[in-house]
Amino acid sequence: METPDVGIPRRLAEPMSMAEQYEYLRARVVGRRTLVTAGAVAGGLLTGCSSPTAADARPAAATSRAPGSAVVPFGRHLAFGADPRTRMRISWQVPAAVRRPYVRVGLRPDDLGRRIEAEVRALHTPGVPGVRLALEQYYVHAALDGLTPGTTYYYGVGHDGRDPAAPGHRAALASFRTAPSSPERFVFTAFGDQGVGRAADANDDLVLRQKPAFHLHAGDICYANVNGSGRPQDGYDPGFWDLFLKQNEPVARSVPWMVTTGNHDMEAWYSPDGYGGQLARFSLPDNGFDPHGTPGAYSFRYGNVGFVALDANDVSYEIPANLGHSGGRQTAWLDRTLRALRATDGVDFVVVFFHHCAYSTSQHASDGGVRAQWLPLFERHRVDLVINGHNHVYERTDAIRGGKVGRTVPVGGSTDPARDGIVYVTAGGGGRDLYAFPSGVEDSYEGHVTRHEAVETFHWAKGRDRAAETVEWSRVRYTGFSLLAVEARAGTSPRLRVSALAQDGRRIDHFEVRHGG
Repeated sequence: METPDVGIPRRLAEPMSMAEQYEYLRARVVGRRTLVTAGAVAGGLLTGCSSPTAADARPAAATSRAPGSAVVPFGRHLAFGADPRTRMRISWQVPAAVRRPYVRVGLRPDDLGRRIEAEVRALHTPGVPGVRLALEQYYVHAALDGLTPGTTYYYGVGHDGRDPAAPGHRAALASFRTAPSSPERFVFTAFGDQGVGRAADANDDLVLRQKPAFHLHAGDICYANVNGSGRPQDGYDPGFWDLFLKQNEPVARSVPWMVTTGNHDMEAWYSPDGYGGQLARFSLPDNGFDPHGTPGAYSFRYGNVGFVALDANDVSYEIPANLGHSGGRQTAWLDRTLRALRATDGVDFVVVFFHHCAYSTSQHASDGGVRAQWLPLFERHRVDLVINGHNHVYERTDAIRGGKVGRTVPVGGSTDPARDGIVYVTAGGGGRDLYAFPSGVEDSYEGHVTRHEAVETFHWAKGRDRAAETVEWSRVRYTGFSLLAVEARAGTSPRLRVSALAQDGRRIDHFEVRHGG
């Protein structure tokens, strides 16, 4: 079918690049004039994954003219700057435009003497006639630099007409802690594929119970882009973001939430690359290969561990809407970054996280583009642990070298990446509807270890072809909501103690990564 108004001679059922989708939506979608503010949908119940409906909406006119004292911030979420010892980014949302937003910060909740100006990043999503009203969303960001390492700070967010240090607002104050100046024991958590709902909310509670220094989110953050298949008719409801940020605020206001980009996080409504929405909602380290255009690629160091976040949409054969969008710049940056981390004194371990799986046997299986572009670099620079999402299960490999099992790593085992290869973890049980493993393949996890057998699965090859493969590396499998909790230890015997926890807190897997072990 020809669509001459945008010049795209394709059927809508066929994949489009993100740039093509952006042009198509700009030309074909006419927004309604009635607007719905973020606050109207943020009041929705977090009891399911259903979208806010037009019946939940209220016209924006009255709210947008409200005085600053009536505009209540919500959805606070933290992220590290490029140096977690001295830089923190505080972000939040307001239900209407405000004047002169800012953060108050100090060493005590009763002494917030430092005031930092913030910036507003507004998003306008056009309405779709007969489907949804238009929506205005206002995201606010403050950059805190020059902080003291290993220090707890208290903060409040405000704007003209609303002072967070005023007596009536002090109950909303929160705190964070900067990274220490020298390596010490710490814990971080990780999952992907969270969304909005009871399971997602319960996983937030589980994160808090681990008392992590920060959390890694391996993409597919809130599912405003419903289908995530890289087509313009996937369905999109920006109101999911309001619900997501409200849901996550109890943990993300104090635990830095380090996100990367999944296929559901490409939103063609705002920019040709699909990342305009994420750039508006999150402030992440600005040291990636494209800090002003690709928010899901960056690095940071915490203690004795270097972390690298990647945008796997750039290399995915399965969902090619953004395939090759960096022109190879991301892979070149990855090579430089891994080399630099390995040359940094005090960095014992390197952890890489991104969305699409390098090794998995569940619904989306493994992505051949990830394998082709990045796995040689992981092995060359001896990455210690790779964390993915995308498949809504928990699955963990043995240590893999050159595409084959380098060392068996049973539950409770240990591995040395320099000798054995790399362990890959799919931690996609963050809260979205669960997947399954291939027919006849049993779950096998701590307390329920089953016979280890080869698994018949596939990987995505170029052209979105499925290439069948029989694999021996699928060591642990669990069909349930879950997360990773990783304890990093420095000193004379550094190690990563990796545990997978079911949503009720039961441990379903654990192993150690250490050098010379």
